[in-house]
Amino acid sequence: MSHFSQIKTQIRNLESLQNALTDLGINWKPGPREVRGYQGQTHSAEVAIEQDNGYDIGFRWNGKEYELVADLQYWQQNLSVEGFLRQLTQRYAYHTVVKESARAGFQIAEQQQNEDGSIRLVVQRWSA
Repeated sequence: MSHFSQIKTQIRNLESLQNALTDLGINWKPGPREVRGYQGQTHSAEVAIEQDNGYDIGFRWNGKEYELVADLQYWQQNLSVEGFLRQLTQRYAYHTVVKESARAGFQIAEQQQNEDGSIRLVVQRWSA
């Protein structure tokens, strides 16, 4: 019986996921690589986060999105799973908005980190 849990996300872009993890100071490794779980079980993942306890966290493509795969019994992060995903999703959204804005010809004119943790972006595009 597998101890791995798969948690759905709204994360669909690998580069934005990797950038978000880097922003959060998380040491990740690109895949495909095996994520280690209970009693030597493994799951293949496109992004792996090694933990000191020998049990990893991974993100694997399920055909629609990158889902988090981990043996949650051995979760060893500073935040809860929910808190981790909340912070990761915010940074992921930031990178996605910046990338899509640039693709549409916009530049960031102003960026503000609010006290509640939200980020305010002002983008602009010059037209001739």
